[in-house]
Amino acid sequence: MTTASAARTPGVDRSIAVEQLTRQFGDLRAVDRVDLEIPSGEIFGFLGANGAGKSTLVKMLATILAPSAGRASVAGFDVRRQQGKVRRAIGVALQEVGLDPLMTARELIVLQAQLFGTSTGPARQIAERLIVTVGLEDVDARKRVGDYSGGMKRRLDLALALAHDPLVLFLDEPTTGLDPASRIDIWNEVRRLNSEQGMTIFLTTQYLEEADKLAGHVAIIDHGRIVAQGTPAELKRGLGEEVVELSFETADGAERAASVLAGVAPQCRLSDGVLRCYFPVAAREVPGIVRALDQASVPLRGLSIDRPSLDDVFLRATGETVDHAREREAGEPAPATVTR
Repeated sequence: MTTASAARTPGVDRSIAVEQLTRQFGDLRAVDRVDLEIPSGEIFGFLGANGAGKSTLVKMLATILAPSAGRASVAGFDVRRQQGKVRRAIGVALQEVGLDPLMTARELIVLQAQLFGTSTGPARQIAERLIVTVGLEDVDARKRVGDYSGGMKRRLDLALALAHDPLVLFLDEPTTGLDPASRIDIWNEVRRLNSEQGMTIFLTTQYLEEADKLAGHVAIIDHGRIVAQGTPAELKRGLGEEVVELSFETADGAERAASVLAGVAPQCRLSDGVLRCYFPVAAREVPGIVRALDQASVPLRGLSIDRPSLDDVFLRATGETVDHAREREAGEPAPATVTR
């Protein structure tokens, strides 16, 4: 049975199991006793800011890094003892796109397929199919990869990860830096691979919208530890069914409002001068909120009712928004975030 047919055969193990997986770099514990159970045929979203441990975990599951402790299996194969079998079962597209700039896309895909044991004729057929799959069929076939745009390179990297029809696909921030149209193209391809081939897809991302739209289950990692896990709907419901979002004239006003509403709205998050309070039914809480702020002479600039988002979940789990986490990683001071 070939890998391609296995990808479409019911009962083939495409699961990922992680138990107390740990990776230490000197004094830094980049991944800290992580447990995950991902069933076959799932799109799994793995969320976190840069430096949270996402890429380190992916590299351990892809046998690029050895775990310091713990156990993991991918497609039924142990990442320590069966590295060769793991590598044949997986496709990997990492953040760092490593493509030979002097080769063409077709040459690279043919080479990749041949490295996995495919003969030249079938490898060329695979290259033609994948060029269409990732939307590069209109690119001049003679064009060297060094002249490709960032989005084109991302698409080619995905094609290379698919050259041997893997059972499990690891995509490490596949849409970072892409324009909105290219991001949607990648999303559609991820959905197609999952629905048509039953491929298990492990997707790391900083884009919460991406995880919300694609993933059946998500986990949030912060400083190497899993801090939240479940379906997007479950995680959002844990905050409440609805959100009252309040904006104020000044940051000081927002902070005063957070204190004033502590008794009225015990579950609130303050970030960037906007206070978001979570309730089972938001509309019936609005009169009490407005009355409390008026009595405390806190001027209110705007009020709206919304549904909780994964950004709200991320904020509760990590204490900061994804945007703030990006600023922190870039060395910029992030605005204060207050949670209760």
